[in-house]
Amino acid sequence: MPSALVNRMVHVHLKPSHREWLSWAQDHGIHPWVLDYVRSRPTQLATELPPTKEEPFSTPRSWHCVSDALHAFGENIAPDHLDALLFGCLTRDHAIGFKAFLKQIRNKFSVHRILNGEEPWPAAPEDRDLTYFLTQSLRDLLVKELPEREATLGRETRDLAQAAKASLKSLARIDGELAQLVLTENDAGERVPDWFVLDIAKELPRLLAQKA
Repeated sequence: MPSALVNRMVHVHLKPSHREWLSWAQDHGIHPWVLDYVRSRPTQLATELPPTKEEPFSTPRSWHCVSDALHAFGENIAPDHLDALLFGCLTRDHAIGFKAFLKQIRNKFSVHRILNGEEPWPAAPEDRDLTYFLTQSLRDLLVKELPEREATLGRETRDLAQAAKASLKSLARIDGELAQLVLTENDAGERVPDWFVLDIAKELPRLLAQKA
């Protein structure tokens, strides 16, 4: 807008709350897949800053649009239709994440099953998006559950840390780049505790060298 017009207006910056939106969405027919995804990736409800060029970006409105289309097409929506829908409505990274989330649902993959040794990491090249999503899910789980200080570990969190280290070693043999993703910040700027980073960082370089 021209600066003279900008100066004649009051500008209010609104930030959507995923909790409030989810509370509203549950009572207004938003598709369960969208609800579950936003619960697991609350920072992806809305893009922090709209892109500088003309391209789709995520907002509560665009997720509502995705929900309406999923209701219309049904759960057996064709892959090309799903691509057109997601990449036409959402931020690219969010579209990729949601596709992987659906693949996880359809193939019944679970980060908890991987941690328990009940199933391996997806290793096929065409499943890299799924492996990427599961890796992000593992990172979010560790950020949420592991304490900041190793000295305060309980039995359950200690078992979780050991299972995560074993799983990451297995992942490093498949894709070292994804294994290292667990040690980076998530969308909210959070990361796993430093003591866990130091423990696994000692192992990953050796595993990557063996893989090479």
